[in-house]
Amino acid sequence: MDTTTKPEYFIGLMSGTSTDGVDGVIAKFTASERVKIIAQQSLGMPMALRETFLALNQAGENELERSYLAANDLARLYAQCCHALLTQAKLKAEDIVAIGAHGQTVRHRPDLGFTVQLNAPALLAELTGINVVADFRSRDVAAAGQGAPFAPLLHQALFSSPEKHRVVLNLGGIANITILKPGEAVRGFDTGPANVFMDMWAEQHLSLRYDPQGAWGASGEVQERLLNYWLNSEPYFKAPPPKSTGRDLFNAQWLAQRLVGFNDISPVDIMATLRALTTHSVAQAIQEHAGKIDELFVCGGGSRNTAMLKELQSLLACSVEAIEAYDIDSQSVESLAFAWLAHAFMQGQRLDFPALTGSRHATIAGCLYPK
Repeated sequence: MDTTTKPEYFIGLMSGTSTDGVDGVIAKFTASERVKIIAQQSLGMPMALRETFLALNQAGENELERSYLAANDLARLYAQCCHALLTQAKLKAEDIVAIGAHGQTVRHRPDLGFTVQLNAPALLAELTGINVVADFRSRDVAAAGQGAPFAPLLHQALFSSPEKHRVVLNLGGIANITILKPGEAVRGFDTGPANVFMDMWAEQHLSLRYDPQGAWGASGEVQERLLNYWLNSEPYFKAPPPKSTGRDLFNAQWLAQRLVGFNDISPVDIMATLRALTTHSVAQAIQEHAGKIDELFVCGGGSRNTAMLKELQSLLACSVEAIEAYDIDSQSVESLAFAWLAHAFMQGQRLDFPALTGSRHATIAGCLYPK
């Protein structure tokens, strides 16, 4: 952390696995205070761009051109978000040290030595007149890491306690956990699907991008036979950390293959069972790798699914709260993480990823695209 008293402002931008939009924050960093969000914005992802990103998760025709055009479109959406943030915060471009821009993950294959986040950081720097830090994950992958998750370092800074054994759960498209046990190094990994399948199912059966508050799914019945089949048929759930995943594995093909022979189950009951797949895989991961915990803090879009939180509380027998209870908007945590990572990059800070990603050594995450 910078030891000067003058505050520094960073923008963090995130478009996650759900591909539903762009979240952005302006974060204020000072030597004496915890990092603070002073502005936040969310912009919906245009349907055509969303469909392109989803298609690019799989091999297809003319991938290179489509990828670069989509990256440019995303940069323009990022720039729009930045301008809205500056207006909200009453700041100018020259007041911002740097933007941390994650990009849109379309392939994540650390087992093959690569991860792809589509982005156009040079264009974003041109459109905003602000330094851009991007390409956060590839240096860790080069050091034999998973390139994810990175958010646990922010979670540690915000939520660690000398007395409480806590887990922070992010429920985006994919679920990931951060284990914060007093006296131990921070640990974290992706547990599997969060909203990715539920969103697909809502789009197919409700013509909505998601099931608001999980209400439709809450009206169905969990089918134990199907749930157990899903949990036992996927090796990822039993694989030890460090591990990370995405739509390369948990995609429409995965779900279609594992619904064969279950066409007697109603769509609403399948939705309820998809919710249970998330909660049970999360709970199993926490019980196996964290043990008994005192508190679970939940962020991401899934924190608004009331049935999901109740199910987690029942499975884990601990306090379960959305992090709004701690004056932080759950939708902004991931974008805040990339403001935090951009700040660390500009400070030249090597981050302790090995315990999280399995990399050989600490690295500086990101590349700079000057304004």
